[in-house]
Amino acid sequence: MSTTLQLSKRFREVLLDGTWIANTNFKDQLSKVSWEQAIRKVDSLNTIAMLTFHIHYYIAGIVNVFEGGDLEIKDKYSFDLPPIESQKDWEDLLNRLWVDSEKFATLLEQMADAKMDEVFVDEKYGTYRRNIDGMIEHSYYHLGQVALIKKLILFKYE
Repeated sequence: MSTTLQLSKRFREVLLDGTWIANTNFKDQLSKVSWEQAIRKVDSLNTIAMLTFHIHYYIAGIVNVFEGGDLEIKDKYSFDLPPIESQKDWEDLLNRLWVDSEKFATLLEQMADAKMDEVFVDEKYGTYRRNIDGMIEHSYYHLGQVALIKKLILFKYE
């Protein structure tokens, strides 16, 4: 299997449909979260909605690069979640995450393996491979947070 197909599979596992590493994925963890649960603050932790926005923010930014655009995302904006005031707002955020995650995976599959060793936007960011691996690792990190926060909410508030 080519490198890009392997990376695409790993990316889909953490976001959309896998169970190999964490025995869950973002789609599974978020599928039954209500908007009220998503915005519930537990102590000083980020909310589930904030973490969902955060992961989507980076995925969408990298998709823009994959499509030939500039790297326009900035860390300082990665938690600037617009207000979630209804189930529709929450579902809209989730749908954007699922659509952009699938787009990310599909665009990655279409890349040549040689692209993985090319510079990603600027030398300071390293290679495409480094950034894709980083996105997968970053997603698993926040998936763990989402799973724990979800359990805390269910235990403390429901």
